[in-house]
Amino acid sequence: MKTIQPLILIILTSLFFSCNNKSNSENINQFAGLWSLYQMQFYNPQTKEWSEFKNAEIGFPDGLKGSILYDNANHMSVHLVPKAYEKTDLKFPIIIDSLSIEALKHRATSYSYFANYTIDTEKKIIAHKRISHSNPHMWSETVLRKYSFSGDTLILQPIEEELAGTRLLWIKVTNANE
Repeated sequence: MKTIQPLILIILTSLFFSCNNKSNSENINQFAGLWSLYQMQFYNPQTKEWSEFKNAEIGFPDGLKGSILYDNANHMSVHLVPKAYEKTDLKFPIIIDSLSIEALKHRATSYSYFANYTIDTEKKIIAHKRISHSNPHMWSETVLRKYSFSGDTLILQPIEEELAGTRLLWIKVTNANE
């Protein structure tokens, strides 16, 4: 009986720690942190290939760059701009009624929103319930994104029909000074 009690104690202790470790690993938020846009891509059903989004007509001749930030309190923010957005000679006065049309068009290529997010791990979908948006008509909308991870890359694919065939590849930022 004396040898069985320590054996039972060891088994119970190991079960406790193995269960505890499992729940900790399941609670790790893979989204938390800062991500930098590597590329926004569109799928071509004819060629069955993904290619980088570039469109000079709407202000993105070299594609997009940006950041997405997820915290551990289920808040997120995203900001997308043309790759050379900050390289402009345009002046942006504080009083907006004195902005030139050219400056307004440049500013209009800046896309951002803040949201609360929830994750459905079964369906591999993250929902962004927007709090605010650079487009006033998109405030308070909830948008759904399929997600997957590949190493340090987060892949988000919008589910809404008008963005079908789009994916954004985000690289985890380990040093915010990069």
